[in-house]
Amino acid sequence: MRKLALNDEILLSVQQPARYIGNEMNAVVKDPNRVAIRFAMCFPDVYEIGMSHLGMQILYDMFNHREDVYCERVFSPWIDLDQQMRQQQIPLFALESQDPVRDFDFLGFTIQYEMCYTNILQVLDLSGIPLHAKERGEQDPLVIGGGPCAYNPEPLAPFFDLFYIGEGETQYDVLFDLYKKIRTSNKSRWDFLKEAAQIPGIYVPAFYDVSYHEDGTIASFQPNQEGIPQSVTKELVVNLDDAPYIENPIVPFIKVTQDRVVLEIQRGCIRGCRFCQAGNIYRPLREHSLEYLKKYAYQMLNRTGHEEISLSSLSSSDYTHLKELVTFLIEEFHGKGVNISLPSLRIDAFSLDVMSKVQDVKKSSLTFAPEAGTQRLRDVINKGLTEEVILKGAAEAFRGGWNRVKLYFMLGLPTETPKDIEGIALLSEKVAETFYNEVPKENRHGRVQVTASSSFFVPKPFTPFQWARMCTREEFLQRAYAVKDKFKEMKNKKSLKYIYHDADVTILEGVLARGDRKVAAVIEEAYHKGALYDSWSEYFRNEIWMQAFEDCGVDIDFYTTRERKPDELFPWDFIDAGVTKDFLLREWQNAICEKETPNCRKRCSGCGARSFGGGVCFENQN
Repeated sequence: MRKLALNDEILLSVQQPARYIGNEMNAVVKDPNRVAIRFAMCFPDVYEIGMSHLGMQILYDMFNHREDVYCERVFSPWIDLDQQMRQQQIPLFALESQDPVRDFDFLGFTIQYEMCYTNILQVLDLSGIPLHAKERGEQDPLVIGGGPCAYNPEPLAPFFDLFYIGEGETQYDVLFDLYKKIRTSNKSRWDFLKEAAQIPGIYVPAFYDVSYHEDGTIASFQPNQEGIPQSVTKELVVNLDDAPYIENPIVPFIKVTQDRVVLEIQRGCIRGCRFCQAGNIYRPLREHSLEYLKKYAYQMLNRTGHEEISLSSLSSSDYTHLKELVTFLIEEFHGKGVNISLPSLRIDAFSLDVMSKVQDVKKSSLTFAPEAGTQRLRDVINKGLTEEVILKGAAEAFRGGWNRVKLYFMLGLPTETPKDIEGIALLSEKVAETFYNEVPKENRHGRVQVTASSSFFVPKPFTPFQWARMCTREEFLQRAYAVKDKFKEMKNKKSLKYIYHDADVTILEGVLARGDRKVAAVIEEAYHKGALYDSWSEYFRNEIWMQAFEDCGVDIDFYTTRERKPDELFPWDFIDAGVTKDFLLREWQNAICEKETPNCRKRCSGCGARSFGGGVCFENQN
């Protein structure tokens, strides 16, 4: 019988003990002594967040299909357990076997958000693994990172043995086979890393040196060993139907953030929003076939007992067979107590008709993402959404019975003016006004509720805005206060609500997003001072980070408010993400000129993703 790593006394003293016991429905059970490779897959956040991540479940299922690999899950212990593990010297463990993480061959992190960086150090620390890759010995696990934040791995470079750049379905088998070969040959950890660095998509920080100009910008980034590639090209699944998907999704004992079956319908996006990193690094758009999706939808619902299925993509409305897929799901499952969730839809007549069919009688709120308050600024960011379309969609929704709308905006976008800032309140007012104009008094069930929220803009790598300056904390807050004041002037202010995000968190995210290796010292210093769960507002302590920057002599403004020159060498320039730097610079210039770029189905803009040989780039080829 499996022995738990935590005794009953500890489990009864912490929140949600089910986070730590494993053994959920569809969790994989193998004999650790009968496999060649043990892989601990970590999401560096609390269980409920990590178990909602689709990519982690895909790789977990894929790895465990290999008889010689046992993949287990690891999550960051919550604050209460973290303290007890330190006090009682309990090593961090994997859920399936409850064995210490330090006994594994690999510790793999999926890195989704910059504000989880201190949690990565927490996991290493509690596992008894040296924080720095150069200090690890032959018995320590190989620490590998992947996910969107790995597209600028440099702030984390000292802590990782290697990074996997791109989609995990293509090269992990090659990496595992190499590991087995090296181990049976009695070669060293260094030998493995040197050969791994030659696998497409694999980046080993130790084999690259960085030099700097006097002004702190990067002068060069070069391999320091023979046979190490000058650049690393992202890995990409050209034909999605060839990739494995989740056959048996794990069903948690407790409610998690995404407590449903998730069906990925496509990867990538055709839209080309200039602020969106995902829309660039996942290019080109690739779709699953209708038959593939029907098969997995049926299989996953039957093997989990979930009562909801969500269609996942960056822009669900762009999926070619959306109407047929939704029709199938409605006919096959809707009468059987299964709800269908359709995030990332453009709000048009078709989408609203679909949602009317799949939602319960009690309609939830609808979400629009104008991103900017004026048409001028929406053209700058290449949103491809006009005020006319927004208001027409709102009118359709209100006539269809909805009376709650959420509007998402960003503050601090490049070229933003006071008129753009006030436009957030004015557009929200127009949406509310549309309700009163479109819905007769006798048909209204209370007043309309329009909630506008604004995040603060962070320039991300591999976007046209990677050259842009960020606002200061004070500038962000001044703009938020201006929006708030404008809302108070609106005629329908009782129907309007405005909220904005934390400016301190945004500034830190900006540093970590575009940082170089010098930022790693700040992350480590902040962790040692007590920074942890920085993405959770109740635990984020900005003063710790500010002190860490000061102690390490790292200038925040260098990474945030400084506008980059067109020819600056970025920390992530050694990665080939498919979109060329020339294309991104061209789009940056188009943004300054308020010039729109058509979506990929209307016209190819020569971003570079065509080099992968598939997806939307070749849709109309004979």
